[in-house]
Amino acid sequence: MSKPRKPKGRPVSGWLILDKPFDFGSTEAVSKIKWLFNAQKAGHAGTLDPLASGMLPIALGDATKTVPYVMDGRKIYEFTVSWGEERTTDDMEGEVLNASDNRPSEQDIRDLLPKYTGTILQTPPQFSAIKIAGERAYDLAREGEVVEIPAREVEVHRLTLLACPDENTAHFEVECGKGTYVRALARDMGRDLGCYGFISELRRAMVAPFAEDAMVPLEKLTELETIEDRDERLAALDAYLIDTSEALSSLPHLIINDDQAHRLKMGNPILLRGRDAPTQESEAYATARGRLVAIGEIGQGEFRPKRVFG
Repeated sequence: MSKPRKPKGRPVSGWLILDKPFDFGSTEAVSKIKWLFNAQKAGHAGTLDPLASGMLPIALGDATKTVPYVMDGRKIYEFTVSWGEERTTDDMEGEVLNASDNRPSEQDIRDLLPKYTGTILQTPPQFSAIKIAGERAYDLAREGEVVEIPAREVEVHRLTLLACPDENTAHFEVECGKGTYVRALARDMGRDLGCYGFISELRRAMVAPFAEDAMVPLEKLTELETIEDRDERLAALDAYLIDTSEALSSLPHLIINDDQAHRLKMGNPILLRGRDAPTQESEAYATARGRLVAIGEIGQGEFRPKRVFG
């Protein structure tokens, strides 16, 4: 019988909050970070288009088990809409579909914003990761197919006009929920204003629960490649990692002892005693000695693990 293959890389775990540069793909960024950290596993929470910059949370090792909790978090984007054209990709990369000489006034734009605030119906762009009959919409679009993508409800918590530097452009900031396409906002606002529009600049400033000041520019990390001593280099990189449990700050938190941690890691529930013990939660997380042990659910006086961490 052949021996099981040993995973390549280090079992390093944590979140790296990358400030993704412009014209750099999300998959490419994850591969670069995985290689830099010599990590066994890596993944990201929420794709950023190559032509967008800003926050790309990258999970290493066991932190990949917490990706869904970051995917569900609120996001803040700063973006510029250029008026006068609608493009196939709804950004700079696409070909021009429609054009107009009309331009909106600043008041026209401000009057429109309430329509795009709250729970709205939005049709994702043709060039998007939405699956249609098992295939990604962007793959079908690249083959020249125009597909019917159903509209869906998304949540826009706040949409603010920051500036109108000239008649051709407007700068915005939006705080939105999971699944909102900023490119679609630009497209739809352009149609409503009768002038067409597309995204000419896009930056993601926040993905909850991570704040903007947690971002690390890629060049700061690549500069460390010049450190010849491997252990010293990896220690310098690891200093930028955020603890895995930070991704779970929206969940109730249990602090447990070593014996309870051992039971959870074996897949067994633990009893919750005491007057202040929580009685019912769909999800919570448990730590021992400051380290994440498990994500699970609370009910009938016990905590039952669903995911455990090494």
